Amino acid sequence: MLAVEKSLRALLVQGTQDGTLGPGSKLPTERDLVEQLSAPRSAIRRALDVLERDGVVIRHVGRGTFLTEAGLPPADGAPPDTSPAEIMQVRLLLEPPVAELAARVATQADLDRIAACLGGGEGSESFEDFEAWDGRLHRAIALAVHNGLLISMFDVMNTARSLPVWGSLKRRTSSPDRRRRYHDEHTAIVEALRDRDPLGARDSMRRHLQNVSDNLLGRH
Repeated sequence: MLAVEKSLRALLVQGTQDGTLGPGSKLPTERDLVEQLSAPRSAIRRALDVLERDGVVIRHVGRGTFLTEAGLPPADGAPPDTSPAEIMQVRLLLEPPVAELAARVATQADLDRIAACLGGGEGSESFEDFEAWDGRLHRAIALAVHNGLLISMFDVMNTARSLPVWGSLKRRTSSPDRRRRYHDEHTAIVEALRDRDPLGARDSMRRHLQNVSDNLLGRH
């Protein structure tokens, strides 16, 4: 993550925790952010581009930049002893119906953001880059349902993916061929979303997550 983007995210988290920022709150101007973060204006704009793509903020020409409900951090993270098996159980329960709903209600902007994440994953050459785009893709699909409570639940689940046990297992079971297969599965999900095919999106997501689970946990 770029240093300016990380600093900006930290600023937003601090604002939501101290009560100065909430859903729909207007962010400081670019000029103010330049002063607060001691960063060039071009870097601030790039960081805002990333936050907008991730659904954390929304920008309106002539009005400013505003925090979305999805930009609020979850109240609590996943317990530190959460196992990979537990993570995959919850993902299999939650994400297929989320994809089904996203196929019904996603806007074109949502679909464009999802497609950008898919493209980022396709162009990734390292494990770290692919994992980052993988997480963004799945979160972009969840954002497309436009439900703040659901996003909070999703983010609690997603914090488990940052636990050391998850990262080490993913790294051990990762390979270029497997990442290509995962990208093909992601593509099938995104195509179903574009086609407004709820059942296709649900089933494609379920197949993908089942494959991830089998690969991680050694079930074939």
